[in-house]
Amino acid sequence: MVIKVFLASSSGSTAIKKKQQDVLGFLEALKVDYAPLDIACNEDNRMWMRENVPVEKKPTNGIPLPPQIFNEESYCGDYETFFDAKEDNAVFAFLGLPPPPGSKKAPMKQEEAQEEVEDEEAKGEDDQPVSEEEEELRQLEEEEEAPEVTEQEEEDE
Repeated sequence: MVIKVFLASSSGSTAIKKKQQDVLGFLEALKVDYAPLDIACNEDNRMWMRENVPVEKKPTNGIPLPPQIFNEESYCGDYETFFDAKEDNAVFAFLGLPPPPGSKKAPMKQEEAQEEVEDEEAKGEDDQPVSEEEEELRQLEEEEEAPEVTEQEEEDE
């Protein structure tokens, strides 16, 4: 499977150029096979891209701007959806590719990750939930156990 990235080599828009560079640079960093297809100097590429972007994904003027990303014939999305997938660590799913070996199968949602952290913080040494009162008691006991430094010892140091 080859990822097709439709771009414009001679775009006058710096915003489009930056978006294209961002997509290509990220795909290269992930070592994803992709084919850059220029719509500026190849009319067939331009027509294929315009015909294959789903109607609901086209802007109000009906002409999708580069970069547009496909997995073979299957539409993946535009820059905004690519950026969202990148932020969510879900680029491989966005591209319709299996995750690389050694990566997490499915990224956790933000809320799930926060709940997991809170659950871990609420557990004590014996993996039992600890109430706030128990936590305060533990802190007081630790403070009492700490060796006291007298004023004389402070002056000697």
